[in-house]
Amino acid sequence: MALFLAALLALVVLSFASLDLQWSRFFGPQSLSRMGRFLGELLAPDLAPRFLARVWPAMLETVAMSVLGTLLAAVGGLWLALPASRTHEADPARWRGASRLVLNALRSVPELMWAALLLVAAGLGPFAGTVALALHTTGVLGRLFAEAIENAPPGPGFALRTRGIGEGRVLAYAVLPQVLPQLLSYTLYRWENNIRAAAVLGVVGAGGLGQLLAFHLGLFQMPETGTVLAAMLVLVLAVDAASHALRRALTL
Repeated sequence: MALFLAALLALVVLSFASLDLQWSRFFGPQSLSRMGRFLGELLAPDLAPRFLARVWPAMLETVAMSVLGTLLAAVGGLWLALPASRTHEADPARWRGASRLVLNALRSVPELMWAALLLVAAGLGPFAGTVALALHTTGVLGRLFAEAIENAPPGPGFALRTRGIGEGRVLAYAVLPQVLPQLLSYTLYRWENNIRAAAVLGVVGAGGLGQLLAFHLGLFQMPETGTVLAAMLVLVLAVDAASHALRRALTL
């Protein structure tokens, strides 16, 4: 343990030594003055009704992207999780390796990269962002779903198999009912993450609040940028609260 802590400390020291961290410039009077002016403009949001009328549809678009992307990912993740899991010891699971390779490939590519690739084919707008969320989240949920299915208590499935029940019915009546609350909890948690990702994806032109943020920040319009950031914060807090309440309801 002491050797591990010493190695970790050495790694931290080497990390600081290898980076050109110019703390004197960062905390210099001129830099602090600029940051103060920047924050002052940012904390004075534009609350004009005409601008708020543009923010509201963007919020709804961000929510729609996250909901639809998560729903598509839940369906795709379950579809890939079934061949990616071994449900009992005698299960040959012929497609397990290939399915897990696909899931690994999907989740290894970040949402922003998926969105950038899809924008080339689909153009600007929420469609590319929604599909980007769905592809990445399919890889994440598929792996989680597969682990949940593999770790399901084997008793009910074994009882049905000894009676000659087919694997499809065993899955439908013994395995999935046991893991369904866990699958729903995973899906809701990923929805929390996707609402944040959907707000960021607009930065590359995928619609929603992120697109407004990129536009006004690029023009250094700080009051409008502050309004968009406040809308993002409200949206994330609302979705987190709703998801937490739903997950608690599932555990009761």
